[in-house]
Amino acid sequence: MPKCVYCGKMYDFHKGLTLVKTDGKILHLCSSKCRKNMAMKRRKVRWISKKKKSSTHSSSEESK
Repeated sequence: MPKCVYCGKMYDFHKGLTLVKTDGKILHLCSSKCRKNMAMKRRKVRWISKKKKSSTHSSSEESK
């Protein structure tokens, strides 16, 4: 299962998009939403920061 380079979400291989750049770098994207935002060079988008905050919050609860 590849990890999206934009939002960091793990997804099924057949659902996403794989981009191969001319320098040989392979980019895995989980959705067209991630692809479009990456093309516009957006890095601080609310829906990404919410995912990261919720994932760090849930992992801190599990360690207790």
